[in-house]
Amino acid sequence: MSTPYLEIRDLHAWYGESHVLHGVNFDVHEGEVVTLLGRNGAGRTSTMRAIMGLTGSRKGSIKVHGKETISASTHSIARMGIGYCPEERGIFSSLTTEENLMLPPELAKGGMGIDEIYTMFPNLKERANSQGTRLSGGEQQMLAVARILRTGARLLLLDEISEGLAPVIVQKLAEMVRMLRAKGYTIVMVEQNFRFAAPLADRFMVMEHGEIQQEFTQAQLPARMAQLHEYLGV
Repeated sequence: MSTPYLEIRDLHAWYGESHVLHGVNFDVHEGEVVTLLGRNGAGRTSTMRAIMGLTGSRKGSIKVHGKETISASTHSIARMGIGYCPEERGIFSSLTTEENLMLPPELAKGGMGIDEIYTMFPNLKERANSQGTRLSGGEQQMLAVARILRTGARLLLLDEISEGLAPVIVQKLAEMVRMLRAKGYTIVMVEQNFRFAAPLADRFMVMEHGEIQQEFTQAQLPARMAQLHEYLGV
């Protein structure tokens, strides 16, 4: 098999003295959509943050295309083509939609142009001159993802992108994930909304107490539903 796009081995992470990840192990291959499932506090967001070098400290191994990044700075990791969309979105309220979109620098070759982004997100084109505060929650979420696509990132870390949004917007975000997958992007999602994540992912990782407890494929999902009810309460 080819070298994984993302390869994590025995990953530990801390916030101050709080030990939040306890030996996380998983791989993600190019073009895959992988979802991290688990209850709040299971370590899913901390895993995303550790990949980006945003936890207080970390040890173990995180390889991107075979290159070790455990000691790399956050900006160096981003320049390897990794884009992180945090749960809080980080939209600048005083800037217009297009100004928000153009703000991050190009970090890697092959980023989407503004016209391509507007084709994928017609809502953003309509709101190009609207201030960030005037966007709906769904539009802000689309903008947060679109902003990453312009930078050239090919590995996307998406944290709870469906949270708190109306079902019609969640459906649009699901279409977005499918389009990005069809374009060859590699995606790791953290999701509490199992109904959103279930049809989108190739593989699922169930986290508890800062570790991966289970891993299964889309094809194995029906047989694992009883265990998922136990882990997640879905």
